[in-house]
Formats: sequence, C-alpha cells, structure tokens
Amino acid sequence: MEWSNWSGLASARPARTVVPSSTEQVVAEVQRAREDGTTVKMVGTGHSFTAISAPEHTMLRPQGLSGVVGVDRAAMTVTALAGTRLADLNTALERLGLSLHNMGDIAEQTLAGAVSTGTHGSGGVAAGLAAQLAGLELVTGTGEVLRASETENPDVFAVARVGLGALGVLTTLTFRVEPLFVLEAHEQPMSWDAALASFDEMVATSHHVDMYWFPHTDRMSVKRNDRLDVPLAEAEPLSRARAWFDDDFLQNTAFGAVTAVLNRVPSAIPRVNRLNARLLGSRTYSDVPHRVFTARRDVVFREMEYAVPRAAGLPALREARAALDASGLRVSFPVEIRTAPADDVALSTASGRDSCYLAFHTHRDADHRAYFDLLEPILRAHEGRPHWGKLHTRSAADLAPAYPRFGEFLAVRDRLDPDRVFANDYLRRVLGD
Repeated sequence: MEWSNWSGLASARPARTVVPSSTEQVVAEVQRAREDGTTVKMVGTGHSFTAISAPEHTMLRPQGLSGVVGVDRAAMTVTALAGTRLADLNTALERLGLSLHNMGDIAEQTLAGAVSTGTHGSGGVAAGLAAQLAGLELVTGTGEVLRASETENPDVFAVARVGLGALGVLTTLTFRVEPLFVLEAHEQPMSWDAALASFDEMVATSHHVDMYWFPHTDRMSVKRNDRLDVPLAEAEPLSRARAWFDDDFLQNTAFGAVTAVLNRVPSAIPRVNRLNARLLGSRTYSDVPHRVFTARRDVVFREMEYAVPRAAGLPALREARAALDASGLRVSFPVEIRTAPADDVALSTASGRDSCYLAFHTHRDADHRAYFDLLEPILRAHEGRPHWGKLHTRSAADLAPAYPRFGEFLAVRDRLDPDRVFANDYLRRVLGD
C-alpha cells in the first residue's frame, strides 16, 4: 500500500501495513521490527510537508487509535488516543463544555502528528499544542510502554512532547483544558506600514494576532482574536450564508481556481494580488474557540515556516520582502506572521524564547524551491528554527546550535530507541544516525 503526504511531496511504499487498535498491538509491531532489524512508523493524516512520518518498512495507520478515553474535571485534563484528529477532539471537547487554550488553523492532523511536529497557534499563554500537554504514553523502541508527565519520567516528558516520532509511538495524550469560552475574531485590511507600526501594540492588547501580507502589494489582512467574558448563548457567529461565501467559496473554491490559473501566467500575479487585497473587507464574529481558530484548507500548497526570536520578527519580514521584490519571482499566496510565548519543550521552535513565526506558501503546482531557497538564508541569519513538519534544508550539524537542549533530546533518543526502530531518512538528516 503506497503512502503519500497531503502536499504530494513525500511518498513511500512500505512492506507491511497494520492498523493497530490497542497499545498491545503497537508493542507487538515494535518488537517485531526490532527483532527483524527493520523499522516501523505510525503515520498520521500526512499534513506535514516533509517526509517526517514516511515509513520505510512497516506502516502503522492511526484509525484504530481514536477517541477520548478520559476526562478529569478536577485536574481539568482530557486524555485521547493519539490517532484522534484534532477536529474530532475539538468536537468532543465542545460537547463536554471544554476547550483547548490555543491551536493552529488546520484541524485535520492527528494529535500525535500535530504534537510531535510542534504545531502551534498564535499568542495566548501557550501557543503550541505540545505546551498544553499534561502527560503522554508511548511505546519505546524496546517495546516498553512508558508514561511521562512532569512527575513521572519527567526527563522523557521534557523532550517527548515534540518528539518528531523519533522516541516512540505515541498512544495516548493528556491535554490541559479549560471551560468552553467565547472567542471573538475581528478581521480587517491594513496597509503594510500601518500593520507593522501597530504590530507590537496589537500583540500586547489582543489575545491572538495573525497577519497576512500579500506579496507584490502594500496590503495586509489582520485577524485579532479575543476572549469575551459572555455566556456561550451570546456568541454571534457568522451566518451560514456569509461563512459559506467568505470561507468556502472565496478562500477555497475561487482562490484555488485563480491561483491555479496564475501558475500558467505568473506575470499577472502582482496585478491579481493587488486586486484581491483591495477587495478585502472587515468582519467581526464570535463563536466557540475551535470554530474561530480553525478553517478549511482545500487548496493544496507547499509551506516553509521559521520561528525567529520575537524581536527579530519584523526585521526578518522586511528583509524577506526586499529580497522577494528584488528577485523577479512571482508569488500568489500570502505570507503569514504570528507570535508565540516561550515554552519549556526541548525541540519546540519556541523553546526558551518568545518567538515570531514567518510562514511562506506556494500553490502545489508552482515551483517553491527558488522562493524558499531565497528566503531561508535570511531566516537562518536571524537565528531561525524551521518548523519540523514544513519544508527546510537544515540538518543535524546546523540544527544542534539552534537548540541549546539538542544534546538532551539525543541522549533520550539513544535510551528509548537504541536500535533506531523509528528511523527514516528525514530523521537521519535532522538528528543524525
């Protein structure tokens, strides 16, 4: 059975495919791989752009490990099987009157995949999903079932929250949760100069801020999300018609069609970007958090995202714009700008420092390589750390200096997977042998 990721950039043809429905079955597959001298990988939904989850021999599929298995209202934690999609966890939490604190804008990933690659949102007390974990369970490369939290195997917990799939197969994840709340989104167009001049103030006064710059224009779209201290019944979501027209038709159907055409006539991209930017309007709405944070993404794209120190964010963005303007390249997708507070996860891109994320996208049928190759040196020069699930060219030799706790991670890896049962080409590149 062939495996490929969502973007179509990575594929594999594993020798075996298994759909485990219990931790015991995962243990059996890991022990089998170890005894045979082969490898095993649990794949998710393939939303990583890299080959981080590409199986080389045995592929485990996540469908049999899905669902919420524990709710502790006293501790305000919820435990789910690691193959659960984030969208399904959000739905289950809403029914329980609970919510995650923060999340990114795509909810199709499995929890294991999203956590292991450092998936994050913007702002808040914690931006990354990994920073919202209270505990986890994994099957190590020796077949041991190991539980980790701040009090149980804390050395493993410190690194395994963003484990890249290199330390074990995650089987359950326990998240800290909050009572369900109302989140209000205010979206508005702004000029490049106005958005950058007010960026720090917006980040300081709103709970979550996302900015999108349209290349070859002086226009931004800014989204500020703020918690409202109101009952759920007072939320004011978009009407079904407005939501369909704005989010389904314009941002998916129409945008996908237009960008596909622009791949054949790239000279028209600046004019179309300017037109699209002028058509941007303002809107305000409120709803339960996951309906405000997440959005449909039907148009397949490629992405490179880097986290730079918070103070370097806007200077790096300005340099990236100058380089793009001087290059002659034509880019139809917007650039996304977000921030995150520091966390304590060893290989989180926000580990030990407040961060600014700069994400660059292209249509799947456009050649992303020249664009990303142009900008990656700028981001590296600003002490950037690449998102583990998004495109980059880094390797262990130059990633180690970017992460003060890189050696700590490798030491735990040596202990939990001494035979490299979970290895693949991507992990060999970014972690070494």
